[in-house]
Amino acid sequence: MPDGLTRGDRKLLAIAGGVSFVVIALGVVLSFQVGDASENPTTYSVGSNGTKAAYLLLVRSGYHVRRWEESMLDLPAGEAGTFILAEPQGAPTPEERSALAGFIEEGGRVIATGTAAAFFLSGHSEPGGHMYAIPDPIAGLTWERIPSISLSSITRAASEITLAPQAYWYPESSAMKLYGGVEKPRVVKYARGKGEVIWWASATPLTNAGLREPGNLEFFFACLGDAQRPVFWDEYFHGHRRAEAAARRRSRFTWIGAQLALIVAATLFTYSRRSGPVVVPKSESRLSPLEFVRTLGAVYDRAGAASIAVDIGYERFRYQLTQRLGIAAGSSADQIDRAARTRWNFEGSALCDLLRACEAARKDPHVSSDAAVVLSGSLADWTARLGLRPGAQPPPLIRENG
Repeated sequence: MPDGLTRGDRKLLAIAGGVSFVVIALGVVLSFQVGDASENPTTYSVGSNGTKAAYLLLVRSGYHVRRWEESMLDLPAGEAGTFILAEPQGAPTPEERSALAGFIEEGGRVIATGTAAAFFLSGHSEPGGHMYAIPDPIAGLTWERIPSISLSSITRAASEITLAPQAYWYPESSAMKLYGGVEKPRVVKYARGKGEVIWWASATPLTNAGLREPGNLEFFFACLGDAQRPVFWDEYFHGHRRAEAAARRRSRFTWIGAQLALIVAATLFTYSRRSGPVVVPKSESRLSPLEFVRTLGAVYDRAGAASIAVDIGYERFRYQLTQRLGIAAGSSADQIDRAARTRWNFEGSALCDLLRACEAARKDPHVSSDAAVVLSGSLADWTARLGLRPGAQPPPLIRENG
């Protein structure tokens, strides 16, 4: 036996390794290219409610925009930037709310959309208990054209906008009402420290579908203001967090390494099996058929069904004998005996006695096992003596007449 891999083994191993490498490479490449089609206003989504189009538009328009996948505790303090908080999921901690308030007071601008975003703004309710952002789910089922209600740099850029009015700002607050109605303002603006907050009833003007509506694009750029201001687009509260992304990348490469290790282990196992000792297969024992016979006999013995064993053997013997003699299968023992004497030249009544004994035993439920064994053995002997097995010939002591 060769000590190493044969030429065919090397070829097969090379093909299998190449195919595995291609499959792994395709899996890695395709996993990075799969588009997120979720209906959340995230910059990774290409769905109707996603905001990837708006994000890419800012990138190509020269804005200094980046996805913010870290906690708001890490927001740059004192920098005149814009933070977009588009319908965040979850609730902030008190520390995160304080960090966002510090960002605004130091000159930052926050564009917050939806009811959930109002909870991120420090002092999100009036002293009397009224919430700043009040849900309006029925009105928010459809998009509406919302007119401007005050004069500002934003309303001059777009006199009307289209959005789903899912909420409205508390009308008695001191915020400047930009769009909507006096009783239900849909877009408001208020100052805090050196910065300001612009709240929208929903993120519709940012979405891939809503960005194309008349006035929405102009409204969006007007809210951003100076193109030189850095823009931080929150993704932390959409589940895209830098620590989790790094963990996913580590997990992906861990699985790749595990598959490569499996290929190497399979190769080593195959090589060791070819180079190791060959074990001679165990030969089949000749006792198996005899053990089967003994087991079957024990079953008949426990059931007290020795007559059934005689009946089976006798019916087979009668069938073979009548077929050879060319007589009816229902012939009596005497008729079979006479036909056998006519065809073959043998003396005595042993055959007739055997047929009669089997006829009696097959109908006797109390026949002993010893008697059944004797009768079965006699039937086997006469089967061989008369050459009744397929392809067998009668022995020389029996000669056929004629």
